[in-house]
Amino acid sequence: MLENHWYAVMESKEIKKNKAIVVKRLGKRLAFWRKSDDTLGCIQDLCAHRGASIGRGEVVDGHIRCPFHGLEYDETGKCVLIPANGKAIPVPQNFRVNAYHVVEKHGFIWLWFGEKREKYPELPFIEDVDESFRCSTFVDHWKVHYSLCIENQLDVSHLPFVHRTTIGKGNKTLVDGPVVKGDDKGFGVWVFNKMDDGQQPKKASEIPVTPPPMLTVNMPSIWQNRITEDIRIVIAFVPVDEEHTLIYMRFCQRFLTLPGLGKLIAFLGKLFSIKILRQDKAVVETQLPKKSELKMGGQNLFQADYPIVFFRRIREKLKQS
Repeated sequence: MLENHWYAVMESKEIKKNKAIVVKRLGKRLAFWRKSDDTLGCIQDLCAHRGASIGRGEVVDGHIRCPFHGLEYDETGKCVLIPANGKAIPVPQNFRVNAYHVVEKHGFIWLWFGEKREKYPELPFIEDVDESFRCSTFVDHWKVHYSLCIENQLDVSHLPFVHRTTIGKGNKTLVDGPVVKGDDKGFGVWVFNKMDDGQQPKKASEIPVTPPPMLTVNMPSIWQNRITEDIRIVIAFVPVDEEHTLIYMRFCQRFLTLPGLGKLIAFLGKLFSIKILRQDKAVVETQLPKKSELKMGGQNLFQADYPIVFFRRIREKLKQS
């Protein structure tokens, strides 16, 4: 995983008030809980006493209580009470677990995966997908590293084959470009697929483009497909571990603003998007290796794969920084 970055790890609605849950994210077992004032805590799910799962306990007075012996922890990971010792006895300093900085915004819970800071960078969400959109979410589990999931969404030449019955109709197998612009914070992709009438594909340098791009990636794990100005598909690729990813896909629209009708259209759009996503999944889960790297033996890329190459280069740069 890329360190010192924000990751969306789940939707806000998954953690109820005064409740705790245990999830595996970024290769770690984590305990999340929501206090009565709606603030969040996130700590390593491993009691400092005898290794039990803290997150399977209760939330008491804003603390999370281990179900084994009742040790209570605050959001800094410090144990604040050992019941067997009594309230009058200070808790030894070694009764502490790792804690993680989390914030809640855009309907997601975000975890800072890296060194603690006084000031944290901005969240990498798509800025203009705001409250004016009606969205419907689907969550899917893929048995590959999140980097491979993102590469699939940057693969512009697979459409007429994997999606020949849906968005790939029209036999547009030839790819001009594609054009990619951006930096290590994020980038956009302009897509130009055509029917092959025997012509040579154009190089990216030969194609003028104007913003916005069709596809956007905000590093390390947020992707958008701008279908129109008022219809978007946004995906948060949530790393579980090195070989598993949760895909939080939102179909968002704002061309219909009536609350009930807008939600219905978003739901119907989600159903179609699920079909497309499952077409991808059937192929991507067969790929080897299950994790993307800059240099991958046995793979030979061509011009249409440039968005994937660009993504791999950014990941490599961020890993080295």
